[in-house]
Amino acid sequence: MRVGIYGGTFNPPHTGHENSARIAKGQLNLDTLVIIPAGVPPHKPMPLDSPAPSIRFEMAINAFSDLPDTIVSDFEIKKIGPSYTADTVEVIKSLYPGAEIFLLMGTDMYMSLETWKDHRSLLSSVIPAVFSRNADDTQKIGEYSHHLNEKYGVRTETVKNTVVPVSSSFLRESLPNREGKGYIKDTNYSYIIKSRLYSAKPDWQWLREKAYAMLSAKRIPHVKACEAAAVELAERWGVASDDAREAAILHDITKKLGFSEHIKILEDNGISTLNITKDEDKLLHSWTGSLLAKAMFGIFEPVADAIRWHTTGKAGMSKLAKILYLADYIEETRDFSGLEELRKLAFSNIDEAMVMGLEMTASDLSARGIVPDKSTLDAISDLKR
Repeated sequence: MRVGIYGGTFNPPHTGHENSARIAKGQLNLDTLVIIPAGVPPHKPMPLDSPAPSIRFEMAINAFSDLPDTIVSDFEIKKIGPSYTADTVEVIKSLYPGAEIFLLMGTDMYMSLETWKDHRSLLSSVIPAVFSRNADDTQKIGEYSHHLNEKYGVRTETVKNTVVPVSSSFLRESLPNREGKGYIKDTNYSYIIKSRLYSAKPDWQWLREKAYAMLSAKRIPHVKACEAAAVELAERWGVASDDAREAAILHDITKKLGFSEHIKILEDNGISTLNITKDEDKLLHSWTGSLLAKAMFGIFEPVADAIRWHTTGKAGMSKLAKILYLADYIEETRDFSGLEELRKLAFSNIDEAMVMGLEMTASDLSARGIVPDKSTLDAISDLKR
């Protein structure tokens, strides 16, 4: 039996890891490939913003889930203290007695093998399988493999790797800048964004695609227009345009849900629904939308608060909340009497624009025999004060 061991921090795992594993499995004709995320790597400290080992383990499971005859081991992440390869190999040998063990590694790690703990014992137990990125790598591997063979009787296999131009350190730098999504499996990218691992911020196109998939087709033009208006207002009033953009993209993600679905989201979040009636159905999407946006996309509280109050308004609204409220009201697909005046006011006096918008809403509801929400009336009073 031919068993491969592929270790690393996988912090985070990416398409380069997946590609290397797939190529090695094919070229070495492996029966089984064992992926081993490191717990405490002995060769270098983990970056300070690294997620818990258990999270890296779960991401590794996701990353390699499409590769047949591949398992992800939690041996090293459960181990107390540094994870030494020699110890790991002994465990794998006990699980696969009599198997040929191939130890997969990059060129730089291969060239340092003789500095590893218990390297003599290790080299008597494994066949190094080294990823070669180019002709220079192949030459280095050939020269060093000759040395290891003469000194230890070790046979080395060279894996001709198709280079994916990415590294985990590159991704850790890129994710906070809304970059790097294309190198991470979507299930892992979604989890990274949801948990805001590595201080990640969502790729805008990815966020739009996820949000639009939750909307009815006829609502998408409104959300697109609301995003444009929110960014324009944010730039006018000195608010972070990224926050305004996030809030606008996500503000209607629960709009098409029914009353019972809204109630379930609220109850799942520990919110009492005893006093909520079906008369409030049209107002619930702002509440449930803010909760779902936090749960799915890891938005921060100011953005969640803006989504929460974008329909009714409230006393003491933040400037970001006012911007989303007005962007939702004045975006370019809207058409109602007084719209142009409200648009102009939104860019000249944001509080007066809020009063005008809220009063228009209250007046429209009253004319239809509907009592305006108390939060709307409180907002008007607060702004007038």
